[in-house]
Amino acid sequence: MTDNLHATPAASADQVDPVAQQAAPADCDNHHHGDSLRTLAIGAIGVVFGDIGTSPLYSLRESFIGAHPLAVDPAHIFGVLSLIFWTMTLVVTIKYVFIILHADNKGEGGSLALLALIGRKLGQTKWSTMTVLCGIIATALFYGDAIITPAMSVLSAVEGLEVVEPAFEKLVLPISIAILIGLFAIQSRGTAAVGKLFGPIMLVYFAVIGILGIMGIMHAPEILWSLNPIYAYRFFALDPMLAFLALGSVVLAVTGAEALYADMGHFGRKAIMIAWLWVAFPCLLINYMGQSALLLKNPKLVENPFFLMAPEWGRLPLVILATMATIIASQAVISGAYSISQQAIQLGFLPRIRIQHTSAKAAGQIYVPLVNWLLLVLVLLLVVGFRSSNNLASAYGIAVTGTMFITACMLGILTFAVWQWPPLLAGSLTGAFLLVDGAYFASNITKIPDGGWFPLLIAAIVFTVLTTWSTGRRILRERLAEDSMPFDLFLNSVCDKVRRVPGTSVFLSSTSEGIPPALLHNLKHNHILHQRVVILTVVTEGVPHVPQASRRTIEDIGHGFFRMIIRIGFMDEANIPAELSAENRAGGPFKPMETSYFLARQTLIPSKRPGMALWREKLFAWMVRNAESAMQFFRLPTNRVIELGSQLEI
Repeated sequence: MTDNLHATPAASADQVDPVAQQAAPADCDNHHHGDSLRTLAIGAIGVVFGDIGTSPLYSLRESFIGAHPLAVDPAHIFGVLSLIFWTMTLVVTIKYVFIILHADNKGEGGSLALLALIGRKLGQTKWSTMTVLCGIIATALFYGDAIITPAMSVLSAVEGLEVVEPAFEKLVLPISIAILIGLFAIQSRGTAAVGKLFGPIMLVYFAVIGILGIMGIMHAPEILWSLNPIYAYRFFALDPMLAFLALGSVVLAVTGAEALYADMGHFGRKAIMIAWLWVAFPCLLINYMGQSALLLKNPKLVENPFFLMAPEWGRLPLVILATMATIIASQAVISGAYSISQQAIQLGFLPRIRIQHTSAKAAGQIYVPLVNWLLLVLVLLLVVGFRSSNNLASAYGIAVTGTMFITACMLGILTFAVWQWPPLLAGSLTGAFLLVDGAYFASNITKIPDGGWFPLLIAAIVFTVLTTWSTGRRILRERLAEDSMPFDLFLNSVCDKVRRVPGTSVFLSSTSEGIPPALLHNLKHNHILHQRVVILTVVTEGVPHVPQASRRTIEDIGHGFFRMIIRIGFMDEANIPAELSAENRAGGPFKPMETSYFLARQTLIPSKRPGMALWREKLFAWMVRNAESAMQFFRLPTNRVIELGSQLEI
């Protein structure tokens, strides 16, 4: 990787540059204002904890009968359960809930929000390139996780039918496929109405698994001693290699922990903390202890201890409830894929793609068709290819642990360079998390031959796309700047010699300097200028939202020319006509029927000039050609847009 990435993710979006960034919806202001803390906590239970809440379906089972089987005896049962408890305590409770949730970017969380936060604080420093690289890798790994989670969750739940009646085994695969197709098919209708049911359903689910856990514990109360870390230590002392390999299954108990941080903007730090500490964590722990107690009494039940904890009459209802919970968990990760895609577009790592708003009230409710159908195809390939959750578990975990390890790296940069903690404290904390997350990641690396290659392959493809787009945009801006004319020279040599016509022309520019290519092309072919000419640049800042009062700056250049800069956050929507209608400082109000928008569309020609490898230049040119229409991107009126084409060698 020889290309230089942008150290600061905030960049300009434009229509001259065909790789302009797409805006994201502005929903931070009403994410969680006006809702009670209890309402927010219930909502968080439904959305944030769906993934981690369904981990008991497979985590403990995989620890014993997965790729590296363990003897189902007291030493291993106590050891695995102790590891699960301390993993949830260290990784989820301490790392995410108590520390990382404080690393919010104006209330927003997630890898890209953290990247923007660090980039805004540090600017161009020695940490910048490393931070950008970490953020891109974490984003790429997230997509790998977003593909595996629906497949693993739904399969593990539907497989409960085998416990109810062994003859149902043949129905598991078709039912799982039907559920997944239905789930992705309804995405375009929005999740607002369904989302209202998520919290109550997951509350019932957590209550049920907690009650089942208590019933199990009553049969073997001694399982409570497993909370003592000495049992985890004894597990490693008994068989260090098997214990290390078991970490790859134990970590499945915390899959979905990244959602606590990613969804912080929707519910707030306090609601997520309350939901985890008072509902999710205790219910999950009790259920794991109940399953472990069941195995102490009857090791043969290791094939599916989650469903076998329930009395025979309750297993079918439990399968139905667990399936609903896994659908919710899948919905959460699908919505997360939409959100992270729009943030990546805004921050200049993905081309414009079509984003549909599915709610008139909640701007955060979006649907991204391309992401939706790609996810569905890949999820179905996983289900058909691996056929069972046991097989799929071999591919699960490596993307999750990789993301956690990257987050720990970014946390280190944050504590040292942004928060400026004392070096000893920052170093000790970062070192501890890197050690823990690194151990889990290293254990999961052993899964690569058995299926772990799949999420890594997806992550590698996504990483290539993200870095190619980011680097290509930089090269394109440099090529455009080579042909740009200084503004002073343009005003002195052209303005007085060109006929002016009534009306306003808006030329979109990728930079706040020089003359936009569209303006030069217009003069070359039409030989006229409007009485008022506005050169407009849209800049994405490294914050989720920019207040209306500070969104626009105006400069009167003279001769009827104005330079306007519109600043938006990476979760704001760029609606240029709406911005202009609220502005009077650039020579008076903008009348829609007297305003024309000029856009430049470059046809890129890959070449052997220094920049990127030729195959990456071809990939970049293909993405430019297939990017969403610039006119739709900025909500420009179709009957007021003029596009001027040209060819550009990159």
